[in-house]
Amino acid sequence: MSRYRLDPSPEQEAVLLRHCADARYVWNLAVEQQSWWRPGRKPGPGYLEQCRQLTAARADNPWLRQGSQMVQQQALRDFDQAMRNFFSGTHRRPRWRKAGSRPVPGDARSYRVTRDRAGRWHIAFAVAPEPVPAPANGEVAGVDRGVAVSAALSTGELLDCPGLNASEWQRLRRLDRKLARAERGSGRRGKVKTAAARLKTREADRRKDWAEKVSTGLARRFDVIRVEDLKIGNMTRSAKGTAETPGRNVAAKAGLNREIGRSGWGLLVRRLEDKAPGRVEKIPPAYTSQRCSACGHVDAKSRESQARFKCTACGFALNADVNAARNIAAGHAVTARGGFRVAGPVNREPQLALQAS
Repeated sequence: MSRYRLDPSPEQEAVLLRHCADARYVWNLAVEQQSWWRPGRKPGPGYLEQCRQLTAARADNPWLRQGSQMVQQQALRDFDQAMRNFFSGTHRRPRWRKAGSRPVPGDARSYRVTRDRAGRWHIAFAVAPEPVPAPANGEVAGVDRGVAVSAALSTGELLDCPGLNASEWQRLRRLDRKLARAERGSGRRGKVKTAAARLKTREADRRKDWAEKVSTGLARRFDVIRVEDLKIGNMTRSAKGTAETPGRNVAAKAGLNREIGRSGWGLLVRRLEDKAPGRVEKIPPAYTSQRCSACGHVDAKSRESQARFKCTACGFALNADVNAARNIAAGHAVTARGGFRVAGPVNREPQLALQAS
């Protein structure tokens, strides 16, 4: 999908804002309909039935009829796809949308105009990108994703996802304090929210740019890229618990979740799969950080610190993240019985070279 910034005139922006409001209104009606569903009741209305209901609603409400029917129907298509994703277990349940940021769905067939929470307009064209050609050099790369180091490669490279600098973080914290003091619904609160959104959007833009460059580089350099099969959604689940059974270390877990999001774990792998289809392999993450990539010995004590690995059996020492990346590249994971499992056959020569290094 090719995405470009738009610079609409005030008149054009007014029309675009009306389209956004209509789409948000129709989406929220669909969410409300679905919220009434309970086990034992008949299913909620599907896309075709909702389209018929939309036609009737437009006939009865002139203000709704003045909006674009195409935009309103597209909101129903988006909701239908969102429910399919939810039932397939890949996404969370669709939620109520407030005025502000609208995510770009991945099923647009022509083009889509969006406005992010920082007030920027974009147009995205649904153009299937061409895969990056494989170099045909037989090389395999392992990628270990972390928080301190966003991505460590089996080649020894340590890659950090850029975020906000120190002065930008200080400004964001000041804005958060102002936002907490601002009266809800006031103009001052809206200005503070917009200023904070611009900083957060800047951070997201840098993360996307980093993921694009790193994924392109990996797809061009290696025939096979192996990553851990991480369940990021489960890893970043809130630790709050319930009133009856409250969670522990909630603040620390929330901070870890934010750092995982800022490291771009999921985005990097998604873009790798887009650019190198069929060349990205996911292996079980069990004990990849505790296994010595030189001799194969597994011991938690070998991980002396976050950054240092020294094997308790052979004395082999290496950066801990690079050691894990080498295990990932070799396709090694410890099974429940204590043995090793190797990823499917790809090209064994690079793997043997990594094991011997």
